[in-house]
Amino acid sequence: MRLLSILATVCLFFCCSASRAAEAPKELWLYYPMNLAVDKNIEKAQDIWARAAKAGYTHVLLADSKFGRLGTMEKHYFANVEKTKKLAADLKLTIVPAMFDIGYSNNLLGNDPNLAEGLPVKDQIFVVEGGVANPQATPAISFPNKPSFKDEPITVEGSVATVKPGGKKGAPARMNFKLKVAPFRCYHISVQIKTDGYQGKPEVKALAGKRTLQWENIKVKPTQDVTNYDVVFNSLENEEVAVYFGDWSYKGEGTLTWKNWKIEEAGLVNVLRRPGTPFTVKGEDGKAYEEGKDFEKFVDPKMGTVPWAGEYKAWHDPMPLKVKGIADGTKLKVSWYHPAIVYDGQVSGCCQDSKFRELLADQAKRMKQAWGVPGYMMSYDEFRTFGWDEPCRTSAKTPGQMLADSVRECTGLVKPEKAYTWNDMFDPYHNAVEGPY
Repeated sequence: MRLLSILATVCLFFCCSASRAAEAPKELWLYYPMNLAVDKNIEKAQDIWARAAKAGYTHVLLADSKFGRLGTMEKHYFANVEKTKKLAADLKLTIVPAMFDIGYSNNLLGNDPNLAEGLPVKDQIFVVEGGVANPQATPAISFPNKPSFKDEPITVEGSVATVKPGGKKGAPARMNFKLKVAPFRCYHISVQIKTDGYQGKPEVKALAGKRTLQWENIKVKPTQDVTNYDVVFNSLENEEVAVYFGDWSYKGEGTLTWKNWKIEEAGLVNVLRRPGTPFTVKGEDGKAYEEGKDFEKFVDPKMGTVPWAGEYKAWHDPMPLKVKGIADGTKLKVSWYHPAIVYDGQVSGCCQDSKFRELLADQAKRMKQAWGVPGYMMSYDEFRTFGWDEPCRTSAKTPGQMLADSVRECTGLVKPEKAYTWNDMFDPYHNAVEGPY
């Protein structure tokens, strides 16, 4: 990624003349993330920054997850901020602190995990039994006895698939199952993996047309005993998906075993609760049931809080939907939203949500008070989920238009100082293209 400097408005991303660019002195930047709450980290930075200054570096792009939670920091932290500022001044380095985590939003979402962008689950069927409504998969779903397709390195016997050494290096080692699904439902896949000296990167994917619906990495060691893995995906508009268990980077070394793969329509897991992600329960006749009256107030305490606030786990036991005075056998249609978890835990905030925007404004105020520097990095970086929840859907704007609105607003929060950002979400040769996210 490259840096973009915002001098006045978003249009200046694209309108900076060649002559002005030629006049600008060359800047050499050091990207340096650290935890400023730890004294030893500043001592370590002193050596590295001195080397950087001697080598001709001019700026330090400074990142700290605690920049998203300055309101909770104690005096010791801000004393270390002052030490860091003095270190940079002595070395004639310009600090550019990073803020506005939009894309990789976990730091800010630690303030309120419900502000994540949500994917919709629409009219999921639940059936009442003994005062609890449980999901009823519609259509019923399970993996077929045999995969629809497999690459040559894989052998399959029942619910065990094995990749053994000796295959062609660089050739894929995958199998897939084609499944009928309901649109806008959340599905849970579980599988067990055992390895022995395996060199590669096993993945679980759910594909529909050109779009990948499951992006979370599974962390598999080269040698491990049988280990359970769980991922989830939202079917979005699709009625058919292909679920892959495989390795697109098979190196022909070691053994990998997939076992006991299962799929189910997920219950109420990682349910987002805010006005922009409404939770609704209706009867088959369209009758709306009232929370607190017809069913107990619903909260998922593990949503975005494990192991700490702002971190999201794809799967835990779904929370029960407890109903009041609704007869056994009654079918309910439940609609809700959940965050998409990408790669190694990345979750995007909803930059259209008013409370998330308040977080951005509060962060800008606190960061400017703490640092008082000439410029700030706006961390617009690799959006993965955007445009699905109510603030986005009802805006009647494209994701590009909503992104532009957000950048204008955040640039205004930085003024009169200079704002920088990464190029990727604005560059038609990078992520500013159609799909696949």
